[in-house]
Amino acid sequence: MKHILHLLGLVILLALPQGARAQAQYWLQIEAQPTLREAEDRARAWSALFPDVAGFGLGAGWYALTLGPHLDRDAAQERLVQLKREGLIPRDSYVTDNRALRDPFWPVGLGLTQPETAAPEAQPVTVPEVQTEVLPDAQPEPEAEAAAQPAPDVVPEPAVIEETLAEARAAEARLDRDQRMELQTALQWFGFYNARIDGAFGAGTRKSMADWQTANGLEPTGVLTTMQRETLVAAHQQAQAELGLQTVTEEEAGIEITLPTALVEFDHYEPPFAHFREKNGSGVRVILISEPGDQSTLYGLYDVLQTLEVVPLSGERSRAERSFTIDGRNGKVASHTYAELSKGLIKGYMLIWDPAKDQQMGRVLAAMQASFRSVGDKALDPGLVPLSDDSRRSLMAGLEVRRPELSRTGFYVDGSGAVLTTREAVEGCNRITLDLRSDATVVFSDAATGLALLKPAKPLSPPAVAELLTGPARPGQEVAVSGYSYEDTLPAPTLTFGSLEDMKGLDGEAGIARLSLPALPGDAGGPVLDGAGTVIGMLLPRDTAGSRRLPDSVTYAAQAATIAARLTEAGVTPHASARSGALAPEDLNRMARGMTVLVSCW
Repeated sequence: MKHILHLLGLVILLALPQGARAQAQYWLQIEAQPTLREAEDRARAWSALFPDVAGFGLGAGWYALTLGPHLDRDAAQERLVQLKREGLIPRDSYVTDNRALRDPFWPVGLGLTQPETAAPEAQPVTVPEVQTEVLPDAQPEPEAEAAAQPAPDVVPEPAVIEETLAEARAAEARLDRDQRMELQTALQWFGFYNARIDGAFGAGTRKSMADWQTANGLEPTGVLTTMQRETLVAAHQQAQAELGLQTVTEEEAGIEITLPTALVEFDHYEPPFAHFREKNGSGVRVILISEPGDQSTLYGLYDVLQTLEVVPLSGERSRAERSFTIDGRNGKVASHTYAELSKGLIKGYMLIWDPAKDQQMGRVLAAMQASFRSVGDKALDPGLVPLSDDSRRSLMAGLEVRRPELSRTGFYVDGSGAVLTTREAVEGCNRITLDLRSDATVVFSDAATGLALLKPAKPLSPPAVAELLTGPARPGQEVAVSGYSYEDTLPAPTLTFGSLEDMKGLDGEAGIARLSLPALPGDAGGPVLDGAGTVIGMLLPRDTAGSRRLPDSVTYAAQAATIAARLTEAGVTPHASARSGALAPEDLNRMARGMTVLVSCW
């Protein structure tokens, strides 16, 4: 009976003249849904709790669920506060009036109102016969049943008349600063506004309003009507509720940031990370970064993070003096990482998601970027949880590290960063990197000489460029190979000392030099230096395919003359050495490190 009376009351109210209804009705908007079916399902559920549930179209494909109507705004506000206090309605519910509500769809039968015609005064209202809800045992007359069914091709007119531009401007002028900022935030959330949230409606905000109107099939005036504003804000509130966006202050890490708490939840600490795992199978993860350090620590973190499986190789990278950004993407995972250095503390975050959710996660990322800040003067304590020495040294506890298939050595041969290496280092690679940071492409790869030349994707500024020997080398002299003996395990090359035995192979091969030097596989491709720092050759990999096994101390190198000729053919002018005299060991080591490059095959 209550539902019948409520329905009759709504029919009467909606039959009133437009002006009377605009002043008389206030509603508690408790929810909005993007489809009519979802809205009807939710209305049915809410009706089990409240007898006065009503549903209306909002436009732009959204449907509002409300409680009411109330004839007094203060009474509606009082009920809103009470229901929120009791936890019976969502915390983002609010009071609205009938100007924001269009076609009614709930209760069933409410949408039967016909288009209004202008009249100078209110006409008497005739309450319909009890056909609005038929009891199970009642049999309606055939004529009445047919009359109760609307024609399938009749679309009800909107229940309210849209504001004129002048009325919209006047209504907008009554907004306070918080309401204006809320509107800018909603426009930003849906990708129409990218400036500062300040509550000032300048040219940028006007353009974003017009863009939103265009996207929703409305006249792009740049001024939102009351109904358009409430539709936009309601959609924003609903989207935020679905993601559970909340400002989280992580005390241990000293970070404040907005997180999608409906998608992630705190898991554990493993300094320098605070892990937030996926929630309800969302496929989303967040990692907060927090540790003490300096610029070297920041740069080291930048390098190491790019070896993680959750940081795919494809994507933009940017490193500044006191911050860095890493975007990674492949078919299975996408991630965005940001970290900054301030006052001896490194703070940052990583968002990881399924690329299929790009649109949704783009909004989450925008919220995280806008809200992220370091709080307090502390970072995660390395002793917060017990870690093994290996985990602490790697800084990657709890994360799977991606490793290259193979790493060898190379060295710079010109000022733009071209690198000479061994052919072995570039065979069958999907991707080649220099020092695990810069992508490179193969200019040539020769089976005859064993040489390969790489060009970086972006020009580099090498600390040192190899200077090649132009005359004959002297057998018996001491030489050193600069190489990544242990591949990508160590962050810098090492010098391995030996001697030049002959300027030909054991079988008399020309163009190569024979060394007595205990090299490791990772050293292949490294420069062979004399005491003055001149490059007399490039170390070749040990031949393990033949039937003859040479002693471990016997190695071969491509001679400088062979290198110079092949570089010239490729359009690279080799640097000729004019050095004489021996360098101090520390100077030789510094020069060698400046020209030596880690070449990795992925």
